[in-house]
Amino acid sequence: MIARVLPDVTGLDKQFDYLVPGELHDRVRVGSIVRVELHGRRVGGWVTALLDHSDVASDDLKPIAKITGHGPGADIQELAAWAAVRWAARRIRPFLIAGAPKRAIVSLPAAQQTANSPQPASPATTELLTSGGGVLRLPPRSDVMPSILSAVAIGPTLVVTPLQAEVLRLATRLRRAGCTVAVVPDDWAAAAAGVDVVIGTRRAAWMPCADLAAAIVIDEHDDALQDERTPTWHARDVVVERCRRAGVPYALISPAPTLVAVEEYAGPDGVVHPPAERERRGWPSVEVIDRNGDEPWRRSLVTSRLIEVLRSDQRVICVSNTTGRARVLACRSCLALTRCETCDAAVGLDDDGRLGCRRCGTERPPVCQSCGSGSFANLRPGVTRLREELEAAAARPVVAVTGGDDDPVPTDAGIYVGTEAVLHRVGSVDVVVFLEFDSEMLAPRFRASEQALGLLVHAARLAPHVAIQTFEPDHDVVRAAVEADPDIVVETERARRQMLGLPPFAALAQVSGSDLDEFTKAARAAASATGVALQIGRVDETRALFRAGSWPTLGQLLNSVERPAGSRLRVEVDPARV
Repeated sequence: MIARVLPDVTGLDKQFDYLVPGELHDRVRVGSIVRVELHGRRVGGWVTALLDHSDVASDDLKPIAKITGHGPGADIQELAAWAAVRWAARRIRPFLIAGAPKRAIVSLPAAQQTANSPQPASPATTELLTSGGGVLRLPPRSDVMPSILSAVAIGPTLVVTPLQAEVLRLATRLRRAGCTVAVVPDDWAAAAAGVDVVIGTRRAAWMPCADLAAAIVIDEHDDALQDERTPTWHARDVVVERCRRAGVPYALISPAPTLVAVEEYAGPDGVVHPPAERERRGWPSVEVIDRNGDEPWRRSLVTSRLIEVLRSDQRVICVSNTTGRARVLACRSCLALTRCETCDAAVGLDDDGRLGCRRCGTERPPVCQSCGSGSFANLRPGVTRLREELEAAAARPVVAVTGGDDDPVPTDAGIYVGTEAVLHRVGSVDVVVFLEFDSEMLAPRFRASEQALGLLVHAARLAPHVAIQTFEPDHDVVRAAVEADPDIVVETERARRQMLGLPPFAALAQVSGSDLDEFTKAARAAASATGVALQIGRVDETRALFRAGSWPTLGQLLNSVERPAGSRLRVEVDPARV
C-alpha cells in the first residue's frame, strides 16, 4: 500500500508518496494525520490518497514513520480543493488546518445520534429545508432555536454562528432539549463519530459531521464568518458548497441577509420571512435624530436630544467609530455632507486638496454640490474627547470602551462610549445611540450599507430603543431600520452593484505587496493568453483590485500567475473591507 501525503509545511504545495508498513494497513485512511521523513527531518502531514502503485520506484519510497490520528476526511479534502480555486489559495493546506482537530485523535467514540425530533420546531424553516434550502430572514430579537430543531428533525445538523458565546449558549439549550451536541473544535472526535448537532464558529464549516443531513448558518451577514487572513474564505460559502456536494439542504438565517445570499443562495421563492407585522415586532423602536437643523453640529456630537437621553436614568451605549474609517466632511455653509456623485459614498480631501472617493475612485474639485461653498468641517472627534463631552453633558460617569482594551468593562456603569467594540463588550442596556452613523453608511466600502445595517442588528439585540444621529435621515439604511424592512437596502444595493460591476455580479480580489507591478503584468499576460476578461485598477502604490466575470475564473487566473521568488503578495478574494 502506498499513501500520498501532503506535508504540513508552510509554502510547500507538493505531495509525496510513502510506503505504508504492513502493521499500519488497517489504520491508514484518507484523512489520517501521519509523521513522515522529508529532507532529513520528520514532519506532520495528511494522507490525501491511497494508491496501488507510484511513479517512484518502491525501493526509493520511505515508509510512514507514525500515525498521529484522525484528520479531515476525503469529503473535506475535496471541498478544500474547490476552496483553493474559489479564494485563489493555490494550496489546500490552510483549509485542512482549519478542519483539523486541536489534539491527536487516536480513536473515535461510539456514535451518539438519537434521531429525536425535539420541539418546538419552525414550520417556515421545515418547509424551507424540505424544498432544498435557502435564505430565512428573521428579525433581530427572534429565537433561532426552533429553526435549528427543524433541521435536527431531518438528521445530523451542522450549525455555524459568528460568536463563541452564542455557540455555548445554543449548545446548552440543545442539550436540554435532548440533543447530543459536539462543540467544535474541542469535540472533534464526537463530531466525527456522530451526534445530533455539530456547532461552532467559523471553523465549524470545515469540521466533520457524520451523516450530515442539514446545515444552518446563523447571522449570515456577520463579517466574523469570513477569515481576515489569506485565504479569505467565508463560512457561508463553504457550508453551501458542502451541502451541495452532499445533496443536503441548508438555511442561511439573518435579520438582514446580504445581497450575495439573496442573489446566489435563496430558493426559487426568494427570501423566506415572517409577515410584515410580526417582523416589525422583532425590531426595536428606532429614533432618528436629524442633525441638519442642529446648530451645535459645528462643535460637538452631543446634541440636545442626546443630552436628554444621557440625563435620564437609563443605561446607554454611545457608539462612534473613529479608527480605520474615511473622514466625514460637511459643508460649513449649508451643512450638506460631501458625497460621491457616482456611488454615494462619503468623500474626503486628498493631499492635493481634491475630493476623492475611495470606493470608486471618482475625484472632483473641493466644492459643495449643494451650495458651491469650498469650506468644509471634519465631523470626526475621537472617543477620548467624546467621553469628556458626554460626561460633562450627562453629569454622571462615562466609561470609554475600545477594541484594544484588555481590562474588564464595568457592568454597573450608566453610560458607555466607544467604537463598535462596545457592542460586543457590554451586555443589555436601555438605549444604544450611534453618534455619527453617517461614517458607517457612507464609508468607502462597497458593502458599507450592509455592514451599517449589521451594526443596527447587533444594537437591536442589546436594547429595546436605538437612536441614530445623522445628516442623512432618508438614507436607505435608516429607512430599513425604521420600517423594519431590510429589502430597502437590498434593492438599492442590487442596482448600485450591477451598475458598478461589484459582487455578486462580478468576482473581485485585492492584491497587495511590494511585487505588485510584476504580478499585475503577469496577470494581464495570462488573461490575454486564456481569453479571460480581466479588469485591474490600482488603489495605491501597493494595492490593486482585480475583477473578472466569476469566482472560478478569477481564482484559476490568479493561481496560474507565477509569483516572484520570495514574494510576499497578499491575495484577498472577495475582501470584506474594500
